[in-house]
Amino acid sequence: MQQMRTLILVDIQNDFLPGGALAVPRGDEVIAIANELQPRFDLVVATQDWHPAGHGSFASSHPRSKPGDLVELGGLQQVLWPDHCVQGSPGAAFAAKLQMNRVETIFRKGTDPGIDSYSGFFDNGQRKSTGLGDYLKGRGATEVYVLGLATDYCVKFSALDARRLGFRTFLVEDGSRGVELQPGDVTRAIEQMRAAGVEVVRSAAVHAS
Repeated sequence: MQQMRTLILVDIQNDFLPGGALAVPRGDEVIAIANELQPRFDLVVATQDWHPAGHGSFASSHPRSKPGDLVELGGLQQVLWPDHCVQGSPGAAFAAKLQMNRVETIFRKGTDPGIDSYSGFFDNGQRKSTGLGDYLKGRGATEVYVLGLATDYCVKFSALDARRLGFRTFLVEDGSRGVELQPGDVTRAIEQMRAAGVEVVRSAAVHAS
């Protein structure tokens, strides 16, 4: 059977780049790799963090709280973040240098104010789907490669969900950067992905379909 390979660009948005509201250190370095890899794939899709103002994951929505604090949201433990990727804001827009002409569909996440969504496939409680999994299966995708921001959050959870849904899943390690709220978070995230069966590759090893 023909292998249908998909590249998932995770949250390469202004607020996650240096100078953004929730800047991922050296997050801008993923853009060139994302652009370089896109022509090598049958299908390219992107995820976009797309929060309503006052989202429950924002520290500003919780009196006397600050980014990095833990609260309960939607029955789950939630890290609080600075306001970021608010719907329609410049920070929610894709990075200006990210090539979008090959991106077939954009899947928005984090739209429910009562629960956060790190994964591009589901919210954090696995209660609602973004439609990405069904879309990929409908297109006949068998392998997914994941890169973007951030390795220890949205990239990790997207890769784990892809694996759980039965896709052969690859993390493009040099095409992703992490937040590292705690030292070693990225290393632990990669170990967790490997343990779930995600294969870790470098962009140079990703050949054209």
